[in-house]
Amino acid sequence: MRSYTLAMHGLSSRRDHHVPGTVILSNIVDFMLHRTKPVKSVQGLVGLRNLGNTCFMNSILQCLSNTKDLRDYCLQNTYRRDLNSKTCNSAIMEEFARLLRAMWTCSINEIVSPSEFKTQIQKYAPRFMGYNQQDAQEFLRFLLDGLHNEVNRVTVRPKPTCQDLDHMPDTEKAKQMWKRYLEREDSRIVELFVGQLKSSLTCMECGYCSTVFDPFWDLSLPIPKKSIPEVSLMDCIRLFTKEDVLDGEEKPTCCRCKTRRRCTKKFTIQRFPKFLVLHLKRFSEARIRSSKLSSFVNFPLRDLDLREFASEPSSQAKYNLYAVSNHSGTTMGGHYTAYCKNPNNSEWYTFNDSRVTPMSSSQVKSSDAYVLFYELSGPSSRM
Repeated sequence: MRSYTLAMHGLSSRRDHHVPGTVILSNIVDFMLHRTKPVKSVQGLVGLRNLGNTCFMNSILQCLSNTKDLRDYCLQNTYRRDLNSKTCNSAIMEEFARLLRAMWTCSINEIVSPSEFKTQIQKYAPRFMGYNQQDAQEFLRFLLDGLHNEVNRVTVRPKPTCQDLDHMPDTEKAKQMWKRYLEREDSRIVELFVGQLKSSLTCMECGYCSTVFDPFWDLSLPIPKKSIPEVSLMDCIRLFTKEDVLDGEEKPTCCRCKTRRRCTKKFTIQRFPKFLVLHLKRFSEARIRSSKLSSFVNFPLRDLDLREFASEPSSQAKYNLYAVSNHSGTTMGGHYTAYCKNPNNSEWYTFNDSRVTPMSSSQVKSSDAYVLFYELSGPSSRM
């Protein structure tokens, strides 16, 4: 971090006082030009202390810290007007906001301890008690859920309705199901991270197609197990959305045939979130990990175009990458880091627990990429 120290001190690094006045004036002008850049351009470059195998937590916290809208929600104290008084609990949100304030106000060579935050998140999710290595994506899900619950604007949830929506056109049905969701779950966290999936089930006997629209907080993408060591992110998304045949024990009951039939099932994206989280399924499904896929997934840093997977042809769905949670090593002994694009100066940095170093955008792609964070580059398909 020495280069930043010199930049911050400016003229203090110039020790030669026996120079002509024009040179001194030139140095002063040069210094002032550098100082015209807002100080905030180098804020947020603060490391987090590892409390004992808590690199999984530090990696996700850095990714969320560089999620501009969430950061501002905390730094501007906007969250306080949304705190749900009915729950009488705001500890996770308060500690998360306090942690982000420290990360964005401390000088860049300082280290912040997330110990108080960890105390609160493990009360909410006891699985994170202790100091064992955990899964970063699972931690992200629990954290966003905990934050959402404390700032959920809904204080009284309506009773479940039995209204049948199957007679509606899909577009209207999707709107109604999203409306029902917001009647129960409505927060700034939802506004930023939650999208809507369309699941289409088609009977192979009678051709009847039923649709369901469900919210999603992230998409867990399978990695094609090919002989070649490299696949593209689009390959992973296509595998996630490809049409599958449900047969045997998986056969569902057709609403028209009134009996179990072979069906095809396909996913499309009905509503694109402002911030899209893509989880690359590198680990086996077992609770105790037995294997890890180390395939290189080639993902774009800019202009990830997902219109191919949209339910509605007119949907705008181009995304730009701004953070990556990486997992290096094996299932038995691994380490998490984060690559994040600072929202103030648009430069990339490596966050390795307490160490923060600048990096080139050409280094962002690696076979360690585990959770990708994208921001919508255009208007989202709000309903």
